[in-house]
Amino acid sequence: MSRNCLAMPSYENIMVPRRTTEPSFALLRNGLAVALVGAAVILTLLLQGSVPLAGYIFFYAAITAASWFGGKRAGGIAVLLSMVAVEYFFVPPIHSLRVSRDSMPVFIEFALTSAVIAWFSSWRKDAEAELQRARDELQIRVNERTAELTRTNKELIAEIAERRRAEEAYREAQAELSRISRRSALGTLAASISHEVNQPLAAVVANADACAMWLAHEPPNVEEARAAADAIVREGTRASDVVHRIRAMFTNSAPERKSVQLNDLITEVGALMQTELSKRGVQLCTELARDLPATLADRVQLQQVIVNLVQNGVEAMSAIGDRPRALVITSETRSEREVLVTVRDSGVGIAPKNQNRIFSAFFTTKAQGMGMGLSISNSIIEAHGGRLWASANSPHGTTLQFTIPTNYSGAL
Repeated sequence: MSRNCLAMPSYENIMVPRRTTEPSFALLRNGLAVALVGAAVILTLLLQGSVPLAGYIFFYAAITAASWFGGKRAGGIAVLLSMVAVEYFFVPPIHSLRVSRDSMPVFIEFALTSAVIAWFSSWRKDAEAELQRARDELQIRVNERTAELTRTNKELIAEIAERRRAEEAYREAQAELSRISRRSALGTLAASISHEVNQPLAAVVANADACAMWLAHEPPNVEEARAAADAIVREGTRASDVVHRIRAMFTNSAPERKSVQLNDLITEVGALMQTELSKRGVQLCTELARDLPATLADRVQLQQVIVNLVQNGVEAMSAIGDRPRALVITSETRSEREVLVTVRDSGVGIAPKNQNRIFSAFFTTKAQGMGMGLSISNSIIEAHGGRLWASANSPHGTTLQFTIPTNYSGAL
């Protein structure tokens, strides 16, 4: 297989022509100086009779041209040759290199003038050459800067276009996130209502069965049936209130806050949950502080929080068979501005890794749980300016506690 390659010239090959051409240019410049001075001599000799001292003008012109086109060295040669020519041909004694005393001032004047003309011409040439180089460099820099600005402008236009596309994608993502958030909120609302209404509806069904049973007696027990019917009305009303309060919570409506006695709510919850407690074999004990300050709260929402905490404790003890199923609710004054409610059970307890997760929506450790009770309770307590937390009991069970601000109106 044949292969053709173009050999790159070496540095030696590049530099050799410069060594050979530079002396030739020097000789050319020196020859130019000699030729110009020779022409000045000839013109001066030809015009000497008709134009007195015309030779000086031609010599000055020759020196100027030599210095301009040949540089300082050629200008210097032109000056020396001009001095020799003037001294030999035109300064007495003629055809002699000696200068007489009378002709010395004129000769010196010519020599000085020639030197000044040579220096000025070469300086002017160098200055113009330097100026031209500066202009060329400036033009190159301007072109480079223009190209750089053009490139930067194109990059900026591309970046702006990319940023616009990113902003458009961001707006689309925000719109999609908003739609997903609305769907999630609707799902959470539906799950919350389903969870919270389940207990009142179960009580309605139980009281309806009791009412039917009392009416089926011979003779019918009208008083007990009427009491069961009244309980059905109360539970139905409570279910309606629960739905209303949960819907208001998810629509950012302001809670209907009034002065509430937490001890009364705890007692009411105990009565409401009595059937469930008896069916599960749970013993409820209450330790309520006397003279507990009133709180400014939504009564239905706080009642639902206590119901959720009790229901959570009852379900935690459903699988316990080797120890009593005891549920203790206590209330106490924590400070002039805060009261504390505690619900303690003797159930299976809570794993340390789940201690903070139990308040997240849809998190549950129960096979049939929805994971909404504690999440809703936490939202209600936080909306009232309080705090809900959990801790493990020793050796068994879990303690759930929440604080609620009081109606304290003293000086801050």
